[in-house]
Amino acid sequence: INYGGRVTDDKDVRLIKTILETYIRPEALNDDHKFSKSGIYYQIQPGDQADYINYIRTLPLNPAPEAFGLHENAEITTAENASREMLETITSIQ
Repeated sequence: INYGGRVTDDKDVRLIKTILETYIRPEALNDDHKFSKSGIYYQIQPGDQADYINYIRTLPLNPAPEAFGLHENAEITTAENASREMLETITSIQ
């Protein structure tokens, strides 16, 4: 996970704490620990570089919201926003 910014306010602190509580925990050291309800995202057994690459290749190209810890309805919101932006662009061209 790459947060990519500084912790500047209470929302940043909340986000960082949530990320740490979700992914940095003793259970994550167990082989096959699930990071998602579907089980798609899990802790693989230690191996060599090829093992990690093979696991990464099994992951979905377009990950579901669960990959980011979001509710499944987040995808609906994203699609609605993209549609609205496209329609606004089309109407602004006219």
